[in-house]
Amino acid sequence: MKEYVMTSKDYIELEDKFGAHNYHPLPVVLAKGEGVHVWDVEGKKYFDFLSAYSAVNQGHCHPKIINAMIEQAKTLTLTSRAFYNDQLGPYEKFVTEYFGYDKVLPMNSGAEADETALKLARRWGYDKKGVAENQAKIIVCEGNFHGRTITIISMSTDPDSYKGFGPYTPGFTVVPYNDIEALKKELEDPNVVAFLVEPIQGEAGVYVPEDGYLKKAYDACKAKNVLFIADEVQTGIARTGKLLACDHEGVRPDVLILGKALSGGVFPVSAVLADDDIMLVIKPGEHGSTFGGNPVACAIAQAALTVVKEEKLAENAEHLGKIFRKELEGFDNPMIQVVRGKGLLNAIIIKQTNGKVAWDVCVQMAKNGLLAKPTHGDIIRFAPPLVITEEQIHEAIAIIKKSIIEVQEA
Repeated sequence: MKEYVMTSKDYIELEDKFGAHNYHPLPVVLAKGEGVHVWDVEGKKYFDFLSAYSAVNQGHCHPKIINAMIEQAKTLTLTSRAFYNDQLGPYEKFVTEYFGYDKVLPMNSGAEADETALKLARRWGYDKKGVAENQAKIIVCEGNFHGRTITIISMSTDPDSYKGFGPYTPGFTVVPYNDIEALKKELEDPNVVAFLVEPIQGEAGVYVPEDGYLKKAYDACKAKNVLFIADEVQTGIARTGKLLACDHEGVRPDVLILGKALSGGVFPVSAVLADDDIMLVIKPGEHGSTFGGNPVACAIAQAALTVVKEEKLAENAEHLGKIFRKELEGFDNPMIQVVRGKGLLNAIIIKQTNGKVAWDVCVQMAKNGLLAKPTHGDIIRFAPPLVITEEQIHEAIAIIKKSIIEVQEA
């Protein structure tokens, strides 16, 4: 009797029946990844132009990262922080020197790292700035996306994120993104302890602020003794053509939040970096995580960051990003309203044509062998692994153009 082989439809039905319905994926079931490519269960090959929301900057299953994980997993996986282990100290030295900070607080997910930064900022405000207990305020931006916890959605302006999940955590003030005057006005409040910002708003559709915005925001914060916190979970680690997106303007955040590509997409690893004056306000027992700083995560993160420098991924992102935007800007098609981005974090805004929207373009691109995902209805984000070559980027651009024409003419 012939053995039944499960199809994409079977796997999708399983998720639909047994999984929570909190995502709306494209109807593609992936089974394998290598470099810039992924394959579905039927064996069809695709360019991955999402990179797990910029977690897979180093490419799928990078052998150096995978080998580091395997070797450490054979030896010691978890001790908790109740004891020391022989991987955490070396990793902490490595990562703080890599990014230029005194201290690191290791966590697992990007949301956990954001929560850690919020706690650091509040405690710093009480202990160092002298803000009255429970009066600390943190300024955030419209259109932000920092995660899905109750506290983080409390500062969201996206109804899909916050609606129906109240009551909300107080202590946040929202200002328009890319608006220095609005920020300066709120910084007049002496209870403000921090400004939390994405150097480029990824989930909002790769919204790139004006040149100079980050530096002006940083300087405004310094003038009022307010911490500048950069959420570089998506924009960091070479994605935008520099090691950090803040590097484009020479800004060194007081608190730096990292995740995603910190492990090359191999393991949940995040980190918060700061100097002693900020980091040491948290004392033993006041914050932590069972898995934060586990030996496997430490080995993986060191390997992942080493790959970024050895393979010059920031330089590659800078070079190929310019090619990508130039090609799409020169593609005279009425469906494309805007092309924007930095490095290999890019997006296009799709104008609805003949009833066809961004989702239809993504479905057509998948049929043609390239995976991307719409955000906010009319925006498609393009973020391939940074190991992509110039030949591959041109091949991918041809698929994108072909797909848009096919949707337009359908």
